[in-house]
Amino acid sequence: MGVELNGIAHIQLTVNDPKRCVPFWEDLCHFLGMETLVRGDNIVYCIGSRTGILVRGAPEGGPTEPYHQDRAGLHHFCFRARSREDVDAVHEYLTDTTDVHIVHAPEDGSHFAPGYYSILFEDPDGIRVEINYVPGKGHFGEMGRLGPDGPGPATTLRDDGITGSPREA
Repeated sequence: MGVELNGIAHIQLTVNDPKRCVPFWEDLCHFLGMETLVRGDNIVYCIGSRTGILVRGAPEGGPTEPYHQDRAGLHHFCFRARSREDVDAVHEYLTDTTDVHIVHAPEDGSHFAPGYYSILFEDPDGIRVEINYVPGKGHFGEMGRLGPDGPGPATTLRDDGITGSPREA
């Protein structure tokens, strides 16, 4: 017997540059409808929108190399938006934010899931965050891979999408 999760309760990020990252994350979380629960010189913990984001500075004397996307560990995490317009609103907000790198502006990603639409950006430490919108039931819906007439699990996941199926082999 399995357990069905109810989303992600919180995500904790350890950053090298808390002077830049803590204000960045606090402002972003407020824009995303969250409220500050804890705020200190090297820490912020915001809750709301059915999740929490805790950002804390790395201890002094520890490793300080910047995050690299191909290193083992977190590649990125993704918030689910309620509409394409919400994804666009985040993009507009981020274009007015100085301490952010937008990897890609809102774009169609239907090669990942039917109707997939997302933005990808990096915080001041280079941690990647995606915000996406997928209409309906996504892969569990009628047009999805895991829907009633879908091809089933894929065999390949690459930047250009999800492809292949054991049923096709």
